[in-house]
Amino acid sequence: MLDAAAWLRAGFRSERWTRGRDAVLAGALVALSFVPGAAHQGVDLAELPDRPLDAVGVLLLLVQSVPLVVRRRWPAVCLAVVCGGFVAFQLLRYPTAFGSLGVLVALYAAGAHLVRGRTAVATAATGAYGAFAVALHNAGSPERFEEFVTFWLVLAVCWAVGARVRTRAAQEAERRRRAEEAVVAAERARIARELHDVVTHHVTAMVVQADAAQYLTGQEDKVTAGLSAISDTGRLALGDLRYLLGALDGTDDTEHSRRGPAVGELPELVARSRAAGHPVELVEQGEPRPMTSAAETAAYRVVQESLTNALKHAAGERTVVHVRHGEAWMDLEITTDGGARPGPTLKPRRPALGRGGGRGLVGLRERVGVVGGELRAGARPGGGFTVLARIPRGTS
Repeated sequence: MLDAAAWLRAGFRSERWTRGRDAVLAGALVALSFVPGAAHQGVDLAELPDRPLDAVGVLLLLVQSVPLVVRRRWPAVCLAVVCGGFVAFQLLRYPTAFGSLGVLVALYAAGAHLVRGRTAVATAATGAYGAFAVALHNAGSPERFEEFVTFWLVLAVCWAVGARVRTRAAQEAERRRRAEEAVVAAERARIARELHDVVTHHVTAMVVQADAAQYLTGQEDKVTAGLSAISDTGRLALGDLRYLLGALDGTDDTEHSRRGPAVGELPELVARSRAAGHPVELVEQGEPRPMTSAAETAAYRVVQESLTNALKHAAGERTVVHVRHGEAWMDLEITTDGGARPGPTLKPRRPALGRGGGRGLVGLRERVGVVGGELRAGARPGGGFTVLARIPRGTS
């Protein structure tokens, strides 16, 4: 990510490059006005007898070309000066010059870069052209009315092409803005899911452990073990929160920030749930195979959220985490016996104190869907609750 200074330097370099190109264009128009074979190729609307090119004529050539250097920054000023030079050049009967093409470039630039007063400038330019045509007619120009109209259409096309370029650039900028907003929204949603998974799981375990410790009076060893488990869980929660905050500002450089939780950490997750007083059994089938980081994180979060729901809604009921390692997929089945219910994670409602707000399984479905998997969850016919997930391994 670029910092502010780097962004400004990049902007200055781009601006200098743009100015350089415009300066080259202006210089080329002037230079070609004196190159044999190209010097008399340009715009001649007057069709009047020519007078020799003198110092005033050279000055007017510069007036028609040099202002193009600022055609992007001040398009209206550039157009007014260039058109003024063109009108004077034509009325003073100087010979056709390559530099007179600057009026077409100035019109294109006004259509492409003018931000405010576009209608007013276009109206004023049309009125000025009408007065110019009348002046040429009075000066004896052989051009007919329809020829003046045809040339006006040529000028209008130059403006219209610039306006079209401007419209397409605005559409592209809007497309990029919407794409950036979509990326930001997706990242916010990802972080919200991570916060929900991390905070809900760890804090729920700590609350269950603390509640259990209240009933262990006289059993100092078990109280000490419970408090130690609370301390360890709290440290894990703080570490995960630091990782997420680091991901928000881009400053975290810990090992955990480089890769999310892995499937190999499932035994530790199950052990922490057991330490919280919940009977959990882990069953694995097949040989573990490489997975993408996103797929591993999704699998870990499915088990983590399922154990969190079991702790909250069916504390003390037996839970089995069944992991099947396939060649292309990993299948997860987490079943909880007894009275486990979908609870607030499946049917959002106003959360009670200490309860979730309905983000759990909804967030899991989104997370699993992002990596190309699928998730189902529901109550078991004989009581209890089951979460089933199939997650593709992808490429490591």
